[in-house]
Amino acid sequence: MRHRKSFNHLGRTSSHRKAMLSNMAASLILHKRITTTVAKAKALRGYVEPLITKSKEDTTHSRRVVFSYLNDKYAVTELFRNISGKIADRPGGYTRIIKLGKRLGDNAEMAMMELVDYNELLLTDTSKKAKSTRRRRGTSKNKEVEAAAPVAKTPVEDVIEDAVVVEVKEEKTEATTKPEKVEDKKEEK
Repeated sequence: MRHRKSFNHLGRTSSHRKAMLSNMAASLILHKRITTTVAKAKALRGYVEPLITKSKEDTTHSRRVVFSYLNDKYAVTELFRNISGKIADRPGGYTRIIKLGKRLGDNAEMAMMELVDYNELLLTDTSKKAKSTRRRRGTSKNKEVEAAAPVAKTPVEDVIEDAVVVEVKEEKTEATTKPEKVEDKKEEK
Protein backbone atom coordinates (compact mmCIF):
# COMPACT_ATOMS: atom_id res chain seq x y z
CA MET A 1 0.00 0.00 0.00
CA ARG A 2 1.14 3.54 -0.56
CA HIS A 3 -0.15 5.14 2.60
CA ARG A 4 1.52 8.55 3.02
CA LYS A 5 4.13 7.70 0.39
CA SER A 6 5.65 11.06 -0.41
CA PHE A 7 7.70 10.37 -3.53
CA ASN A 8 8.60 7.77 -6.13
CA HIS A 9 11.73 5.80 -5.28
CA LEU A 10 12.07 4.81 -8.97
CA GLY A 11 13.28 1.32 -8.01
CA ARG A 12 16.70 2.59 -6.96
CA THR A 13 18.71 3.03 -3.80
CA SER A 14 18.87 6.48 -2.26
CA SER A 15 22.39 7.23 -3.52
CA HIS A 16 21.60 5.98 -7.04
CA ARG A 17 18.41 8.06 -7.16
CA LYS A 18 20.20 11.23 -5.97
CA ALA A 19 22.97 10.79 -8.52
CA MET A 20 20.50 10.15 -11.34
CA LEU A 21 18.36 13.18 -10.50
CA SER A 22 21.46 15.34 -10.19
CA ASN A 23 22.69 14.28 -13.63
CA MET A 24 19.26 14.73 -15.20
CA ALA A 25 18.86 18.20 -13.65
CA ALA A 26 22.28 19.27 -14.95
CA SER A 27 21.38 17.97 -18.43
CA LEU A 28 18.06 19.81 -18.35
CA ILE A 29 19.76 23.06 -17.38
CA LEU A 30 22.49 22.74 -20.01
CA HIS A 31 20.34 21.49 -22.91
CA LYS A 32 16.98 23.08 -21.94
CA ARG A 33 15.14 19.90 -23.00
CA ILE A 34 15.55 16.19 -22.24
CA THR A 35 13.64 13.03 -23.10
CA THR A 36 13.00 10.52 -20.34
CA THR A 37 10.23 8.40 -18.85
CA VAL A 38 7.16 10.05 -17.35
CA ALA A 39 7.95 8.79 -13.82
CA LYS A 40 11.50 10.17 -13.92
CA ALA A 41 10.27 13.47 -15.37
CA LYS A 42 7.76 13.90 -12.55
CA ALA A 43 10.45 13.09 -9.97
CA LEU A 44 12.87 15.49 -11.66
CA ARG A 45 10.32 18.32 -11.61
CA GLY A 46 10.24 18.23 -7.82
CA TYR A 47 14.04 18.18 -7.75
CA VAL A 48 14.92 20.94 -10.20
CA GLU A 49 12.22 23.58 -9.64
CA PRO A 50 13.40 24.51 -6.11
CA LEU A 51 16.92 24.88 -7.53
CA ILE A 52 15.66 27.24 -10.23
CA THR A 53 13.80 29.25 -7.59
CA LYS A 54 16.99 29.47 -5.54
CA SER A 55 18.85 30.82 -8.58
CA LYS A 56 16.72 34.00 -8.53
CA GLU A 57 18.88 35.24 -5.64
CA ASP A 58 22.48 35.31 -6.89
CA THR A 59 24.53 34.99 -3.71
CA THR A 60 27.49 32.85 -2.84
CA HIS A 61 25.39 30.83 -0.42
CA SER A 62 22.68 30.05 -3.00
CA ARG A 63 25.34 29.09 -5.57
CA ARG A 64 26.92 26.69 -3.06
CA VAL A 65 23.57 25.15 -2.16
CA VAL A 66 22.68 24.62 -5.84
CA PHE A 67 26.16 23.19 -6.53
CA SER A 68 25.69 20.67 -3.72
CA TYR A 69 22.62 19.36 -5.59
CA LEU A 70 23.93 19.53 -9.17
CA ASN A 71 27.67 18.77 -8.77
CA ASP A 72 28.35 20.44 -12.14
CA LYS A 73 29.90 23.88 -12.21
CA TYR A 74 28.94 24.51 -15.84
CA ALA A 75 25.29 23.81 -15.08
CA VAL A 76 25.42 26.12 -12.04
CA THR A 77 26.99 28.88 -14.14
CA GLU A 78 24.36 28.47 -16.87
CA LEU A 79 21.58 28.49 -14.28
CA PHE A 80 22.69 31.66 -12.54
CA ARG A 81 23.79 33.59 -15.66
CA ASN A 82 21.17 32.86 -18.31
CA ILE A 83 18.19 30.98 -16.89
CA SER A 84 17.69 33.11 -13.77
CA GLY A 85 17.34 36.25 -15.90
CA LYS A 86 14.60 34.72 -18.04
CA ILE A 87 12.57 33.32 -15.16
CA ALA A 88 12.94 36.31 -12.83
CA ASP A 89 9.28 37.35 -13.07
CA ARG A 90 7.80 33.82 -13.21
CA PRO A 91 6.31 32.73 -9.86
CA GLY A 92 6.91 28.99 -10.40
CA GLY A 93 6.17 26.30 -12.95
CA TYR A 94 9.50 26.53 -14.75
CA THR A 95 9.27 23.15 -16.47
CA ARG A 96 6.81 21.49 -18.84
CA ILE A 97 6.28 17.74 -19.33
CA ILE A 98 5.00 16.66 -22.75
CA LYS A 99 4.06 13.00 -23.14
CA LEU A 100 5.51 11.35 -26.26
CA GLY A 101 4.00 7.88 -26.28
CA LYS A 102 5.45 4.50 -25.45
CA ARG A 103 9.02 3.31 -25.92
CA LEU A 104 9.46 0.43 -28.35
CA GLY A 105 11.77 -1.68 -26.23
CA ASP A 106 9.90 -1.98 -22.95
CA ASN A 107 6.65 -0.06 -23.59
CA ALA A 108 7.54 2.58 -20.98
CA GLU A 109 5.67 5.89 -21.26
CA MET A 110 8.09 8.52 -22.54
CA ALA A 111 7.99 12.26 -22.00
CA MET A 112 9.92 15.32 -23.04
CA MET A 113 10.75 17.72 -20.23
CA GLU A 114 11.71 21.26 -21.11
CA LEU A 115 12.19 24.66 -19.55
CA VAL A 116 9.11 26.74 -20.30
CA ASP A 117 10.86 29.98 -21.28
CA TYR A 118 13.14 28.26 -23.80
CA ASN A 119 10.59 26.78 -26.22
CA GLU A 120 11.14 28.93 -29.34
CA LEU A 121 8.23 27.41 -31.25
CA LEU A 122 5.61 28.35 -28.69
CA LEU A 123 7.14 31.76 -27.99
CA THR A 124 7.19 32.77 -31.67
CA ASP A 125 3.71 31.40 -32.42
CA THR A 126 2.04 33.46 -29.70
CA SER A 127 3.55 36.69 -30.98
CA LYS A 128 2.65 36.10 -34.64
CA LYS A 129 -1.03 35.29 -34.18
CA ALA A 130 -3.15 37.94 -35.83
CA LYS A 131 -6.45 38.96 -34.34
CA SER A 132 -9.22 37.51 -36.44
CA THR A 133 -12.49 39.33 -36.97
CA ARG A 134 -15.86 37.66 -36.90
CA ARG A 135 -17.84 37.84 -40.08
CA ARG A 136 -21.56 37.42 -40.60
CA ARG A 137 -23.18 35.57 -43.42
CA GLY A 138 -26.34 36.18 -45.36
CA THR A 139 -26.76 39.94 -45.29
CA SER A 140 -26.87 41.84 -48.53
CA LYS A 141 -24.48 44.53 -47.26
CA ASN A 142 -21.68 42.01 -46.76
CA LYS A 143 -22.18 40.60 -50.26
CA GLU A 144 -22.03 44.06 -51.82
CA VAL A 145 -18.90 44.98 -49.85
CA GLU A 146 -17.17 41.71 -50.77
CA ALA A 147 -18.05 42.17 -54.45
CA ALA A 148 -16.80 45.75 -54.49
CA ALA A 149 -13.55 45.16 -52.61
CA PRO A 150 -10.77 43.52 -54.65
CA VAL A 151 -9.13 40.56 -53.00
CA ALA A 152 -5.40 40.95 -52.54
CA LYS A 153 -3.40 37.83 -53.35
CA THR A 154 -0.15 36.86 -51.80
CA PRO A 155 2.86 36.18 -54.03
CA VAL A 156 2.60 32.47 -53.22
CA GLU A 157 -0.99 32.31 -54.46
CA ASP A 158 0.03 34.09 -57.69
CA VAL A 159 2.80 31.57 -58.31
CA ILE A 160 0.45 28.65 -57.64
CA GLU A 161 -2.17 30.05 -60.03
CA ASP A 162 0.50 30.59 -62.72
CA ALA A 163 1.65 26.98 -62.32
CA VAL A 164 -1.93 25.71 -62.64
CA VAL A 165 -2.50 27.78 -65.79
CA VAL A 166 0.73 26.47 -67.34
CA GLU A 167 -0.26 22.86 -66.56
CA VAL A 168 -3.70 23.36 -68.06
CA LYS A 169 -2.18 24.88 -71.23
CA GLU A 170 0.22 21.95 -71.55
CA GLU A 171 -2.65 19.46 -71.26
CA LYS A 172 -4.59 21.29 -73.96
CA THR A 173 -1.66 21.37 -76.35
CA GLU A 174 -1.07 17.65 -75.91
CA ALA A 175 -4.72 16.91 -76.54
CA THR A 176 -5.01 19.11 -79.66
CA THR A 177 -1.72 18.23 -81.31
CA LYS A 178 -2.01 14.52 -81.80
CA PRO A 179 0.44 13.07 -84.21
CA GLU A 180 -1.33 12.55 -87.48
CA LYS A 181 -1.25 9.14 -88.98
CA VAL A 182 0.25 9.15 -92.36
CA GLU A 183 -1.27 6.49 -94.46
CA ASP A 184 0.36 5.45 -97.59
CA LYS A 185 -2.19 5.45 -100.27
CA LYS A 186 -1.61 2.82 -102.77
CA GLU A 187 -1.80 3.94 -106.26
CA GLU A 188 -4.86 2.90 -108.02
CA LYS A 189 -4.46 -0.07 -110.20
